[in-house]
Amino acid sequence: MSSYSFHQGSTPLIISMPHIGVNIPNDVSALMTPQALKRKDTDWYVDKLYSFAHEFGANIIKPKISRYVIDLNRGIDGVNLYPGANSTELCPTSTFDLSPIYLHGKPPSAEEIKRRINEYWLPYHNEIKQALARAKAEFGYAILLDAHSILSEVPRFFEGKLPDFNWGTANGCSCSPFILDALKNLNYTSYSVVSNERFKGGYITREYGEPKNNIHAIQLELSQRTYMNEGELTFSEDLAEQVIPYLKNIVRELIKFNPVVNSTIRSEGIK
Repeated sequence: MSSYSFHQGSTPLIISMPHIGVNIPNDVSALMTPQALKRKDTDWYVDKLYSFAHEFGANIIKPKISRYVIDLNRGIDGVNLYPGANSTELCPTSTFDLSPIYLHGKPPSAEEIKRRINEYWLPYHNEIKQALARAKAEFGYAILLDAHSILSEVPRFFEGKLPDFNWGTANGCSCSPFILDALKNLNYTSYSVVSNERFKGGYITREYGEPKNNIHAIQLELSQRTYMNEGELTFSEDLAEQVIPYLKNIVRELIKFNPVVNSTIRSEGIK
């Protein structure tokens, strides 16, 4: 059985949701703490928020496996993308609140980590590569949206409350600046929006974004307070109804935005 699902769309946009999975195999869950089995750090309901994207023609890749088993947005080389920060590993050993994921003396061995890479990480990333290659071949470019969410307050990673919409482009290295400008210029009304602040894009954004090769990657970290009752980790229909129209505008903008044409027009000063 596949560890992810893929929906092939009809546009150059690929949406990846690497942290929505909740499945933990029995042999792994038997080694985990009761706290870890709550899967609190999941990007809850992100697939529900973007359920409209099928109709818009987006390609969508969604994992089934929990990030506690293996984090699909980390590199297999173990490099910390935020040097000096207290970040989680490829196969995390602690939750965001620093609680242990594994029972005492039961963390995954090097051999077990390698098995998880082969079984879960490589298939997911191979699908991303193939989707980007297909889009590039058909349209001349590809755009990858890495869709995430997170609790609005996680002291391990940042002080205070996180802004609502957090864009990351590896400080401008993973996509055309015109794409980020177009997204930042959308109307967000009462929502707060920042780019390349606490979240600059994870492994997926940094690895696959090649603007010079007309492959553009951007990460959106959405604060869960915009659509959830954070204390209970439950979906709020009322809040979601307010934020989903903005997500639709974002997806529409990414689908219609042709970075090849747009960069040519702007470089030549044509309006």
